[in-house]
Amino acid sequence: MTVARQRIALIPIDVQRGFDHPPWGRRNNPDMEANGRRLLAAWRERGWPLIHVRHDSVQPGSSLSPGHPGNAFRDGFEPLPGEAVVAKSVNAGFIGTDLDLRLRRLGVDTVVLFGVSTDMCVSTTARMASNLGYRTVVIGDACFCFDLDDGAGATIAAEAISAAHLATLRAEFAQVLDTAEFLATLDAI
Repeated sequence: MTVARQRIALIPIDVQRGFDHPPWGRRNNPDMEANGRRLLAAWRERGWPLIHVRHDSVQPGSSLSPGHPGNAFRDGFEPLPGEAVVAKSVNAGFIGTDLDLRLRRLGVDTVVLFGVSTDMCVSTTARMASNLGYRTVVIGDACFCFDLDDGAGATIAAEAISAAHLATLRAEFAQVLDTAEFLATLDAI
């Protein structure tokens, strides 16, 4: 990966406590939090641009609504003083927010994404980032998603959903790496 360090930003997406509350079901990737914390630590150590995205749901009763304890960031993912937070109310981090403007003002041309959930907000934000012209990297093992009802009485396992979404992102929208692979490249940036 050859990118100037000041032109790359890390964007953790929706790493919030509300995903441990109903109606969210069984999730995959119990290592997501450890991998995400490793990414944050490496990024902060270097002092590179970091913008947190938080889902502020407008759906009545949502565990991600402002004022609900689930709206808070997970332990270890709270923004530090001076780190930007972009609040969104839909799946894409770019819709109804100033995320694109913030990135362009920073001169960022590459975004590195991780968070919750692989198939919803991470995937949607990655696709939009690519369509907006950003070089996009998704850290697949620093994301998780949930089992889903297939609409015909069966359940699609979170592992299968995650694999399919990472494959489609890799096919057209993003470079998909795991945490160790990505961290090994940081010194070359």
